Amino acid sequence: MILSILLFSYSTGCRLLPEGEVDPTPWDNPIIRDIYSADPAALVHGDTLYLYVGHDEAPEDATTYAMNDWYCYSTKDMIHWTNHGPVLSVRDFSWADGNVWAGQVVYRNGTFYYYVSVSQSSTGGMAIGVAVSDSPTGPFKDALGRALITSNMTKFSGQPRWSWDDIDPTVLIDDDGQAYLYFGNTYPKYVKLNEDMISFDEETGIQPLLLPFVAGLPFTEALWIHKYKGTYYLSWAAGWEEQLVYATSDYPTGPWKPGGKLMTHAENCNTSHHAIVEFKGKGYIFYHNGTLPGGGSYRRSVCAEYLTYDEEGNIPLISPSP
Repeated sequence: MILSILLFSYSTGCRLLPEGEVDPTPWDNPIIRDIYSADPAALVHGDTLYLYVGHDEAPEDATTYAMNDWYCYSTKDMIHWTNHGPVLSVRDFSWADGNVWAGQVVYRNGTFYYYVSVSQSSTGGMAIGVAVSDSPTGPFKDALGRALITSNMTKFSGQPRWSWDDIDPTVLIDDDGQAYLYFGNTYPKYVKLNEDMISFDEETGIQPLLLPFVAGLPFTEALWIHKYKGTYYLSWAAGWEEQLVYATSDYPTGPWKPGGKLMTHAENCNTSHHAIVEFKGKGYIFYHNGTLPGGGSYRRSVCAEYLTYDEEGNIPLISPSP
């Protein structure tokens, strides 16, 4: 049970520039500096952008992750942020025992749904759970009392298996009301969510998602789906150390056409995870790196950049700003 939350507001700060010079990103990166944070997921609701992040708690000399809760931040201007504290914890899932990894929040019919990656205590493997709240800042509570998707549901012929192959959920609610949940490590998959958003179409079942190599790199993890001017954009972390790439389609489940590279690998960090949204007329990409003092691959920090499209709908390569 999450205790009452102490709100903490701060500013990322604006850089002072010579007169007449335009700053491409009028904020300092990383944008979250009060905790180590990773795996950003963004949601625009009303006039506010909500940013959900994992909390890196590993000591400085760690060689693996220590993550037990998810935090929520909000902003109305990309400069001033409010920390709403931890809005969901591994302790809120009775069937889970750790490894609070990436997730995403979506809104439908008065309810906020938080899809997360977390370790299932009975198997030790990663699973996907879903929590709900009537507020974007929680508290969220487990919607099912069990995982929505577990490793024993995703056995495809000929595919090797490991404990973390079902992670990193991302959700699209399409214009016709059909919702899709995409997820996976090395072998991407998807399901069609039912209207209740906490179950999926078992007749269609869990389907493999056929993705192309982009920029010569194989799919690794960290899917994110968004739609722009009627085209579906699916982006992910590819290769190792991970880089961000994307593909496009006229349909939510493909076929997918290679797009290009979004961003090279993050500074001082071997993983990449991102979120793409439009907020008050501008496109943004959120990602993490390891550039805060004492930071690294297990003590990451969330950053943000503008994201644009050219006349053909291609996304130009994004260069991280300081």
